[in-house]
Amino acid sequence: MAHGAITPAADLDGARFRQVMGRFATGVVAITAVEPGTGRPTGIAANSFTSVSLDPPLVAFCVAHTSTTWPRLRASDRLCINILGEPQLDVCRRLALKGGDKFDGIDWTESPSGAPAIDGALAWIECSVEQEHVAGDHVIVVARVHALDENHDGRPLVFYRGAYGGIA
Repeated sequence: MAHGAITPAADLDGARFRQVMGRFATGVVAITAVEPGTGRPTGIAANSFTSVSLDPPLVAFCVAHTSTTWPRLRASDRLCINILGEPQLDVCRRLALKGGDKFDGIDWTESPSGAPAIDGALAWIECSVEQEHVAGDHVIVVARVHALDENHDGRPLVFYRGAYGGIA
């Protein structure tokens, strides 16, 4: 296909969609909670996160239907969304693992309701799930913000064209 040629919708495949969408740089967040019944922290990494509304304060993120961690996060009353900094690629990779103790080696403190606020994150946002919308192979989660704070200035961890990095 020639550069700049239009791909008909019927000809779209996952690889091409990912390649084109990869041209949009996103930040990376860690969505965390204390798993009910176990008292253990758990979490996932996501690059589909955005603010939605100021009044009421709402944010949104997307989670794949195949996530085995999301049902455990969803069972918690409160979640903590941690905006990861450039030096936190290791945290992102840990939380992207399937199974095991995802928090092994990750230091954290409690948000006001006790959800894991990851040490070194640029900021944290404590929220509760308000709505969920099925969208293809993901669920769009809209969450109400209850508390938030900045931890420090720093460069964000960025996902662009299939790779992690920072802003120069």
